[in-house]
Amino acid sequence: MANHLDLEEQEQLDELKHFWKQYGNAITWVLIAVLGAYAAWNGYQYWQRSQAAQAAAMFDEVEKVSREGDADKIQRAFDDMKSRFASTAYAPQAGLLVAKTLYEAGKVDGAKAALTWVAEKSSDAGYAAIGRLRLAGVLMDSKAYDEALKVLDSGMGEEFAALQADRRGDILLAQGKKPEAKEQYLKAFKAFDERTDYRRLVLVKLNSLGVDPLADVTGTAPGTAAATAAK
Repeated sequence: MANHLDLEEQEQLDELKHFWKQYGNAITWVLIAVLGAYAAWNGYQYWQRSQAAQAAAMFDEVEKVSREGDADKIQRAFDDMKSRFASTAYAPQAGLLVAKTLYEAGKVDGAKAALTWVAEKSSDAGYAAIGRLRLAGVLMDSKAYDEALKVLDSGMGEEFAALQADRRGDILLAQGKKPEAKEQYLKAFKAFDERTDYRRLVLVKLNSLGVDPLADVTGTAPGTAAATAAK
């Protein structure tokens, strides 16, 4: 009986040796590839966490120098952020903060440069759109109307359509193009959710141009719907 079992075990061992001889290398390489991919994934996750932590620390530094109001320090801190952590969400956030600080300090060119970087280089489409909206506003204030409108022509997602139209309306109105401005404001008004506070601001703009979009809905005379809403 023992000899019979020994023979069976020997046969199984021989089969295993034959199988390993035939497929052993392939199995080994597959295991190496799987373990290598797992190690690489863990390494990438660690790198991302490390990058995010360092970028957050640098964003804090940008905030600090922004409060101090030293334009040169602000620019250096932002340049450092762009060169090291451009792919993180902290970079466009820093760009928007830097642009606001520089603009308020009268450094218009610096603000334009920061917003242009956010609009064109941000890895986040939402921040890029915000950068375009703010850059268009700065250009409008500088009376660079055509350039401002061009900035709004691309890179704006559907979720920013209402704000895009509103900003276009502002620029066209500044150019004295009232009919075109009304068209854009109406587009913005219809695109905004009824519960959005910004929609009321667009309504005020339309009312100032003699347009009451609520009258079309309620059937009231021009001006009446706005007065009712104000109550």
